[in-house]
Amino acid sequence: MKQALVDDTEDVSLDFGNEEELAFRKAKIRHPLATFFHLFFRVSAIVTYVCCDWFSRSFVGCFVTVLLLLSFDFWSVKNVTGRLMVGLRWWNQIDEDGKSHWIFEARKVSPNNTAATEAEARVFWLGLIICPMIWIVFFFSSLFSLKLKWLALVIAGISLQAANLYGYVLCKLGGESDISKVTASFLSQTVFQTASPGDLQKPGLEGLEIHKH
Repeated sequence: MKQALVDDTEDVSLDFGNEEELAFRKAKIRHPLATFFHLFFRVSAIVTYVCCDWFSRSFVGCFVTVLLLLSFDFWSVKNVTGRLMVGLRWWNQIDEDGKSHWIFEARKVSPNNTAATEAEARVFWLGLIICPMIWIVFFFSSLFSLKLKWLALVIAGISLQAANLYGYVLCKLGGESDISKVTASFLSQTVFQTASPGDLQKPGLEGLEIHKH
């Protein structure tokens, strides 16, 4: 009986490395500066829009300030935070014939890649989805309250943030341009599933999956 107990214990192997790696991916943010600025400009634009009447009576000053914050947000999310936080990027390229091509890149899954964190992916996608929805609420609020002078600014906010959202959704889903398929697939992957570790890498020019439109 004693020998049997020894044999049973020898078959048991405890792998704490995988648990530590999983906890690392869930808890740690590897790019704190990028994560901060991913939310800073868009949240600042919303706060400034809501509170500008309290701090200033200049419509032009508020309009320009919010528009600048939206522009900074569009540039930083499109060119910096998407690449660092989720390993995705998109842009427009004009070929030698003068034709415009939209290019969507996603980091390929590779065993050699260092796993990034799920926390960054959640922050990225939540910020990317929630803020355009808030601007849509502002649109109906301005429309129903007859504050028509703010409509141009609100439409600019919706357009700039929705453009980044749409571009990154296409990157995530491999460049699929059918909006119904994009919506269904994106919701199934992002809302009901955890982001895969391969999507969370810092991309370079190599190891990228490229889709052109």
